[in-house]
Amino acid sequence: MLDAFAKVVSQADARGEYLSSAQLDALSAMVADGNKRMDTVNRITSNASAIVANAARALFAEQPQLIAPGGNAYTSRRMAACLRDMEIILRYVTYAIFAGDASVLDDRCLNGLRETYLALGTPGASVAVGVQKMKDAALAIAGDRNNITSGDCSAIMAEVASYFDRAASAVG
Repeated sequence: MLDAFAKVVSQADARGEYLSSAQLDALSAMVADGNKRMDTVNRITSNASAIVANAARALFAEQPQLIAPGGNAYTSRRMAACLRDMEIILRYVTYAIFAGDASVLDDRCLNGLRETYLALGTPGASVAVGVQKMKDAALAIAGDRNNITSGDCSAIMAEVASYFDRAASAVG
């Protein structure tokens, strides 16, 4: 996993070039928005249990067959595994937000996850719906303007949404 800074430097080094002014400006903007990034991660992390529980509750309300006898989340063991997986995805999304780079999400969470779910008979489309529900909740919490660093948060909110979309696409 490389953070945004290491990734830019590594790419420039591989080409034998200095960092361009555009690259420096992008990294400078990331530093300037660092408090927004940390506020976002803190808000999501502080509300992780509620985000996962509410997303699961909404998913099971829409798709009750998942918790019916024979469903993929039927029995407390399977339900716990489902909640654990949702929590892991959310945790890695927060790592990606903090680093400003999706590679940790891809490398340590998403690579091979679809194949694992297929092997286990887990409906990837349902997992993707659960991830989208976590996205909606996380964006609502992170985008709340109360007690957060002031300024335009549209870029960080778009970035947050992209990580959830990436996760939903990887499992769905």
